[in-house]
Order: sequence, then structure tokens, then C-alpha cells
Amino acid sequence: MASRVRASFISGAIGALAVLVGVPLAFASEASVTSVATVGADVPPSTVEDFTYPGAADILATKGIKLKKGDGRVLLVDCVPDADQIVVRTVGDAEVGRADNYCFRATAKTGYLTLELPRVFMIELLASEHPISADLTANNQTTTVDVEAGGFASVGEGEIGGPRSVLVEIRVTG
Repeated sequence: MASRVRASFISGAIGALAVLVGVPLAFASEASVTSVATVGADVPPSTVEDFTYPGAADILATKGIKLKKGDGRVLLVDCVPDADQIVVRTVGDAEVGRADNYCFRATAKTGYLTLELPRVFMIELLASEHPISADLTANNQTTTVDVEAGGFASVGEGEIGGPRSVLVEIRVTG
């Protein structure tokens, strides 16, 4: 009989302990869910890089050039005479906001930028020490043009009988 009393006492004690511990845990878990949800609203999103060009929508609306992705080493800049820049010359179109010239600056020996810039006819490297490679599409075909440091290349409509071309990528290669 003593073992039966002992077993009842032990199981009752375990039950009471479970109730005492379980109730605060239930409140704690509910509070932690609330605090996580509240904190989640204040916490900024993770900083996973997707390489999207910052401010691309505004640039498209104001400058008529669609900048897609890049590694941050080729940047759209204001054109400045005799500056170390990549100058892309286009057939301007005020109706769509496209200028005659767009300038880019390379911030490193290598880098890339994907974009859509129609009616390109020349790519020129003003005072640049870094050669580039550019991809252009016309008639559903992509061609690659290499431009040496300080040089230029006629492309698309800039060549005799050349098709209208869209610049789709600039790569700084050295």
C-alpha cells in the first residue's frame, strides 16, 4: 500500500509541476509571438543583394534609359568633357526622353551593367584607361564589340547600312 501512495503522490506532483510550468510557458510563447510580430514590423528587410540598379524607375522616367542590373562598378553619370568616362552616343528622341549622349564611369578595373538603350551608334572611351566590351542586339542577334582604352567604335546605325541596335550590356574588361 505504501508503494501505491508513493506512486499517487509522485504522479500528482508531476501533474502539478506540469501545470505550473505549462501555464507560464503558454503565456511566454504567446508573448514571444506578439513581440516577434511587433519587432518584425520594425526590422528592415534582409540585405540580400539582387544587383538591381538603384533608382532605375526614376532614371527611366527622367533620362529615357532602362538600367537593369550591375555590380556597382559601372555607374551612369553626368557627361563631363575630357573626363574618364564611357560615352554612348544615341539617336536622341525627346518624345521618349532619350538624350543624345549617356555617360558611364567605371569605378574598378572590371565591372558590368545590363541595360536597354536603343538606337546606339557609337561607343567612345574618353580618357579612359579601361577597355570595355559591349553587347548590342539588332534583328534578334547579339553582337559583341570591344573598345580599347581611349578608343571608339561605330556600332548599329553608325556603320554604313547598320541596323538599329540596342545596347544591352557594358563590361569593363581591364
